[in-house]
Amino acid sequence: MSISHFVELLDKFRAGAKMMEHPWDRPENLPYFRVPQFRYMIHVKTDTKEKFTVICLTEPRIPVNMAEEWDNLLLPYLDKPVPHIVLNLSELEEMAPDSGERLAGIQQQFYERNCSMVICCLKPGVEKMLDEQGLLEQMNVTPTESEAWDIVQMEEIERELMEGFDQ
Repeated sequence: MSISHFVELLDKFRAGAKMMEHPWDRPENLPYFRVPQFRYMIHVKTDTKEKFTVICLTEPRIPVNMAEEWDNLLLPYLDKPVPHIVLNLSELEEMAPDSGERLAGIQQQFYERNCSMVICCLKPGVEKMLDEQGLLEQMNVTPTESEAWDIVQMEEIERELMEGFDQ
């Protein structure tokens, strides 16, 4: 279509002339008129080590309705060659109870699949919320990242030793 033809059609349209009906003439059929569902994504930094991956959250707050984003972030690691993770929450100042419950459930899935997931560096507000929810006792939490590394490495050694007894 030439530019002059396009301008002519546009002028007719502006003048109210009826143009040929096309499915895209109705706004509901135009893909760019549809508003996509807003999807929040957790912003993190990752550092892959030999035996595990460190995931550092880089935001102080996470919206209430984003508990399922923890699944999208963490569960794919179960299928990676290095499935063990250390989740550093040192930047997180507050977390909704549903996110805490989701994290506890994800951590349980890791251990059911014989993989490690250790959470570290909780701020007092987050730790208090998890404790009030009764989740802190269920979760593998350490005060520092280096302690979390140690636990992941000890659990890996334990798995290697127990592997011989399973046969």
